[in-house]
Amino acid sequence: VRTMPTQADLTVPTLGPGRFDSPLLAKGRVLPDPRLHVRYQAREGTDDLEGEGLFFEKAGPRGKLFFDPAETTAAYVTCGGLAPGLNNTIRSGFYELTHNYGVRRVLGIQQGYKGLDPHEGLEPIELTPDVVDDINDMGGTVLGTSRGGRDPVDMADYLEAHDIDILFCIGGDGTQRGAHAIAEEVRKRGAGRSIVGIPKTIDNDVPFVYMSFGYPTALEGAAEVLRQAHVEARCHENGIGLVKLMGRDAGFIAAGAAVAAQEANFVLVPEIPFPLEGEGGFLHALEKRILSRRHAVVVTAEGAGQHLFESGDASTDASGNKRYRDIGLYLRDHIRDHFHKRHIPTTVKYFDPSYSIRSVPPNANDRVLTDRLARNAAHAAMAGKTDVMVGSWNQATIWVPIAAAVAERKRMDPDGDLWNSVLATTGQPNWRPAAD
Repeated sequence: VRTMPTQADLTVPTLGPGRFDSPLLAKGRVLPDPRLHVRYQAREGTDDLEGEGLFFEKAGPRGKLFFDPAETTAAYVTCGGLAPGLNNTIRSGFYELTHNYGVRRVLGIQQGYKGLDPHEGLEPIELTPDVVDDINDMGGTVLGTSRGGRDPVDMADYLEAHDIDILFCIGGDGTQRGAHAIAEEVRKRGAGRSIVGIPKTIDNDVPFVYMSFGYPTALEGAAEVLRQAHVEARCHENGIGLVKLMGRDAGFIAAGAAVAAQEANFVLVPEIPFPLEGEGGFLHALEKRILSRRHAVVVTAEGAGQHLFESGDASTDASGNKRYRDIGLYLRDHIRDHFHKRHIPTTVKYFDPSYSIRSVPPNANDRVLTDRLARNAAHAAMAGKTDVMVGSWNQATIWVPIAAAVAERKRMDPDGDLWNSVLATTGQPNWRPAAD
């Protein structure tokens, strides 16, 4: 359930009024009215809508700039796990800044936030057309990446030492939290530096972003794996194809891939706890499917079924995320044990394509998406916006304060269209408890 924000929560911080005419004025590319906003709640035929009076600031080029392009240094940093489109984001942002705004110096920070730690001794890379021209056809990130944050004091020191006026932080929830910490430290110093977040996660779980880049390409790859699992299952006696996909706290990839491939019979997601044993449980439903159709495809998100483990792992990874138990191997073993006890011969094929689907070049959808996000991030920075993330809301590109974006995590709606499509295509039981 989304917590209703206030207008103050959605108001983007700014470094100050615009002082320089934008070179985009002559090209007719600026917004006709910089006060344009996007409604938080779209009207749908009712006079009483919660949040109707709330607005986001509409993204886009402004006629007045806070930074003088000729005197500005910008930098990009990529953090966290890989996602298709990282290099495309860097490339589009670089050309927006240099070719359209006239920024003369753009840097690349090596190895994520680790590269912003002066103690690591990693010097930034000078980005030039020769460096970025061909990177849009490559997977991964030419800058390197790492997980985990660093001391914001140290990172602010790094920005000062290298005269970096604008920092673009490309990454997911943890990256944006780090960007917010840097922005707060910079603000304390009165340094007049802009920190802008560009959301990246194939899990599609960043709030105020309808679709994060990397998700469309990952969905395409995951759907192909489901088709392969279906072939394996049909070609073996009582074959079961079990596919584990990424999605720690949100089941968008598992659900979307199932709808795209139309081959899954069961989809398990973090948002909906499912019973494992007993009549009406997952194993009972799987057995009925095998006895009637002789094959099945099961898809699970990595964060599904954590309630089934007797004790959780209290440790966290480098990004501060709680470590989850391996639901894929757990289900594989319990499926085999269940059918063995019932003397039903089965062949279980296990697929875990998580890393292969996130390290490939982006598809056409992601190429368009990364270009739009990167250019609107550049517009925000040059206009003096800071502690801000580029998002998408009600079919418009927006700017949203990072503090609001990291206050929660987007999850799939168990009553929404996507999950209803999963139930329709799979025919699986709806394990979601009835509403009170």
